[in-house]
Amino acid sequence: MTASVTASILVIGDEILSGRTKDKNIGYIADYLGALGVDLREVRIVPDVEDEIVDALNALRRRYDYVFTTGGIGPTHDDITADAVAKAFGVEIGEDPRAIALLLERHRPEDLNEARRRMARIPAGAELVLNKVSKAPGFWIGNVIVMAGVPAVMQTMMDDVAPKLRAGVKMLVETIDSGGLPEGTYAAALGEIAAASPDLSIGSYPSFENGKFRNQIVLRGRDAEALAKAADAVRAALEGLRG
Repeated sequence: MTASVTASILVIGDEILSGRTKDKNIGYIADYLGALGVDLREVRIVPDVEDEIVDALNALRRRYDYVFTTGGIGPTHDDITADAVAKAFGVEIGEDPRAIALLLERHRPEDLNEARRRMARIPAGAELVLNKVSKAPGFWIGNVIVMAGVPAVMQTMMDDVAPKLRAGVKMLVETIDSGGLPEGTYAAALGEIAAASPDLSIGSYPSFENGKFRNQIVLRGRDAEALAKAADAVRAALEGLRG
């Protein structure tokens, strides 16, 4: 276990960028990684364009411990993620006997047509990521974990890879309600506390509920003592402003 393990998500698909499909995977992956002590640091969304996938993937895999991709590993012509990943790593891609065996658990040999066999094309050197829903696997190469875009399938793939991930020290979170104070009233005090707590992430997050604004201050960090000290300072500052 290390203090900080970082990750990013690369969402692939024209349908996400067009708004036709609403992404449901980012929040799920973020929650899943948070429970493992892995910090999600960046999310990118790219179209079904090979060069754009390759460029984004190479940038992210050099910057973070893990890159999770979603989308583009199905049976149709626009499912080009596997080819793009192979190109990014400079390796060959072809039908993997292990993947074919998995597909045959769901399909009869005579039904394993050319389209379905596309889902068995895996970059050389990659490990398979199992899919309990439809059997077509994802794969893991280097620090890149390639998963389906369909949420139910992606979630089973996360379950498969989770035990193999490096864990970090879990992030501790403290949430404090402003008690009706507007952000402009406590912004200066909060800024001073944040400046005095460089190892913590401190933010103010407004929401609108029942016709009224509600402000919550969220403190995040791995040092329990530092977090408690900053939280006490925030509560004292709010109390003083209310008083």
